Amino acid sequence: MRFRPLHDRVVVKRVEQETKTAGGIIIPDTAKEKPMEGEIVAVGPGARDESGKVVALDVKAGDRILFGKWSGTEVKLDGVEYLIMKESDIMGVIQAA
Repeated sequence: MRFRPLHDRVVVKRVEQETKTAGGIIIPDTAKEKPMEGEIVAVGPGARDESGKVVALDVKAGDRILFGKWSGTEVKLDGVEYLIMKESDIMGVIQAA
């Protein structure tokens, strides 16, 4: 992918959701909801504050994040679906236990 987001935007690839429940029931494609979890693929340089200084983002490429159900704009690059969203749409970073 050759795409660089601008300002405080990030490019996110959704994480695939499980097709089975804990009890072993298979969820059909029509009943699945889009996952609200993803991995950051690329980040912009940051937003500018009132004095014009660039403020770096708190997230980085490779971070696993949670975002709102209707956050971001869906785009397709090189046949792969991504979301482009502002850093403020991200609810938090999932850290490994």
